[in-house]
Amino acid sequence: MSGKHGAEQYFAENKAYAGLGKASLHSGMIFIAARGANIFVQLASTIVLARILSPHDFGLVAIVLALFAIAPMLIDLGTADATAQKTQITATEISTLFWLNVAIGIFLAIVFAGASGLIAQFFGEPSLAGIAMALSVTFVLTAASIQHSALMRRAMQFHRMAMIDISANLVGSIVSIALALSGCGYWSLVAKPIVTSSLSAVALWTCCRWLPGRPRLSAEAKELVGFGLGVTGFTMTDYLVKSGDRLAIGYFLGAGPLGYFQNAFLIYSNALGILTEPLHNIAVSGLSKLRDDVDGLRRAWETAISTLSFVAAGAFAVLAVIAQDFVVLLLGQKWAPAGPLLCIFAVRGIAHSLERTMGWIHVALGRADRWMRWGFYSAIVQLAALALGLPFGVTGVAVSYTIAMFCLFVPALAYSGHPIGIRNRDVLQVVGPQTIAGLLAVAVGFVVELQFLGGSSAWVRMLVSGSMCLLTYLAVCVGIFRVTAPLNLMFSTLRDLRAVWMPASSRP
Repeated sequence: MSGKHGAEQYFAENKAYAGLGKASLHSGMIFIAARGANIFVQLASTIVLARILSPHDFGLVAIVLALFAIAPMLIDLGTADATAQKTQITATEISTLFWLNVAIGIFLAIVFAGASGLIAQFFGEPSLAGIAMALSVTFVLTAASIQHSALMRRAMQFHRMAMIDISANLVGSIVSIALALSGCGYWSLVAKPIVTSSLSAVALWTCCRWLPGRPRLSAEAKELVGFGLGVTGFTMTDYLVKSGDRLAIGYFLGAGPLGYFQNAFLIYSNALGILTEPLHNIAVSGLSKLRDDVDGLRRAWETAISTLSFVAAGAFAVLAVIAQDFVVLLLGQKWAPAGPLLCIFAVRGIAHSLERTMGWIHVALGRADRWMRWGFYSAIVQLAALALGLPFGVTGVAVSYTIAMFCLFVPALAYSGHPIGIRNRDVLQVVGPQTIAGLLAVAVGFVVELQFLGGSSAWVRMLVSGSMCLLTYLAVCVGIFRVTAPLNLMFSTLRDLRAVWMPASSRP
């Protein structure tokens, strides 16, 4: 595939090649680093905006974003994953998917813009009408770039995609802050996704030199759409869970409590997204090439999951311990009620980061139907948790969701891996030590903070309790459970990347 040039490279056969493992690891490291840079930009802009705008402003936009979160899933219709995983694909098939995406995007933009008045009336907030009409523009922009992004994923061009994401996010954040400083209120939050989507679409078309042709609904195109519908079945049920809490909180508790919940969840979801979102694209592209090698696919999955769990469990344990001080230092004292929510979310992240990977094998094996079936079951469990937690306020919702996630993540991974012989005990062997170490580290961090650091400054509490948490995690995970393979893999990958970026002749 690496020898192809121009648009031809995007339609080469999707199969394993020499160096695929290293290419996937390198792409993962680059994309995760880029995602980290994106999160830094996101957090920095949120810090500034939170000090200018009110929780009510954030809550208003959160309501519309929760409602509109369904649109990208319907526009995509699972076709991006279908394009990335299919062994053989043609330009005509992709053109058909492109025009399907655009048609759905235009239709949804008209529908949601037309429903803006009803949205405002339902929530009793007149401002929601204008917000909904403005954000509906992003549907068309998203639709126009889905297949270009999917083709770049197929060709493993993750470094270029990472640069596009960072640049668009940075410019969008700058525009948003400038508008907030100019007194535009919640409109500054509305502007960011519009600017970001516009820049991303232009950049993707510029980098992926493929132009769509006339559509033709062939048998192969129908097969891709059928596969995509399976993916959409899962993403739709996932949407019900992700948006259901914000809609319920906004309706029953109001925009103010939702603002606290939204910003706590924003910090958490950004941390979660550093690993899970970019790795989904890379894992699907890489594992799909191993579809005919079951043993190789299973080994690659075990390595990836173990490494992800090692990093995520330690990172979320530290975030849970420092959450309260972290929120106040970042967003200001008026956002203090969001601190305990972030702490609970971070504990959830130890399991949630693994649960998010269940689609890797489903998509790689072409079994989107199994992914959809699990989505229905998972949604029922999590919506039940929402109903149980809501009477206890936003904290009750966060706690219920956390308990539900720890009940779901092992069965979710075992179900996804069942076609290649993965069972519950296999999942526990791969990620159990990291999960246990993460929970123990959280407990130790809180004990240190409560017993010894009550009168210390926020910075001292964060530094000492966070350090003790991390040291405990490493002591249990590496020292007791002997989980060293992820460390060796990460160090090896860093050496490889250093060799690429710094030839021997240029090193000191």
